[in-house]
Amino acid sequence: MTVFRKVINKVFPSQQARRVKPWTQANGDKTLRLNYDLNENSIVFDMGGYEGQWASDIFSRYQCTIFIFEPFLAYTGNIRQRFSKNSKIKVFGFGLGKEDIRSLLYSNKDASSVFKKEGESFEIEIKRASTFIINSNLNVIDLIKINIEGGEYDLLEELIAQGNVKKIRNIQVQFHDFVPDAYSRMKKIQNLLSATHQLTFQYEFVWENWELKSDSLS
Repeated sequence: MTVFRKVINKVFPSQQARRVKPWTQANGDKTLRLNYDLNENSIVFDMGGYEGQWASDIFSRYQCTIFIFEPFLAYTGNIRQRFSKNSKIKVFGFGLGKEDIRSLLYSNKDASSVFKKEGESFEIEIKRASTFIINSNLNVIDLIKINIEGGEYDLLEELIAQGNVKKIRNIQVQFHDFVPDAYSRMKKIQNLLSATHQLTFQYEFVWENWELKSDSLS
């Protein structure tokens, strides 16, 4: 990035930069994203593992069982190596979504996406979320973190439609605005989630968390 472009970005910050600023001021990555009522018996899903840092931070606090889903196999291998001596952290080389499908992922570090067609492409595997949850005999997921660069819409819509969202006590999600109809799809999902969950924090298109209402326990 040129010096001129850096100056322009500082004087006229992007919409996303303006969204992120309150989150940064709240130190959300070190507080809100990690502060949960978890223990060594809890089950956590990490959707979009990347380098495994969030999972590492969660495990260091709570020693819970963590399922990491990372469909980009170059990252999957690194995560497996990182946690090779930890039997409570399970790494899967596929993502979860609305159906079993193979797709192209465009590599861009922690912003790799099937929607933003920038960078080298790699084939990835997505499996239907509800099928995985049922086949894994999981009745309760204490926390699911979702940062999958646009795939969150299909994933949440599927979990809601199949009723498996009621098995999830906390949903930590980052919605992305580069997906077609992102705003309207986000609002619809939020409206549906409000029937079973309640917001505990929200920084729009940055991070938000939905906690299962006590009367929605399955």
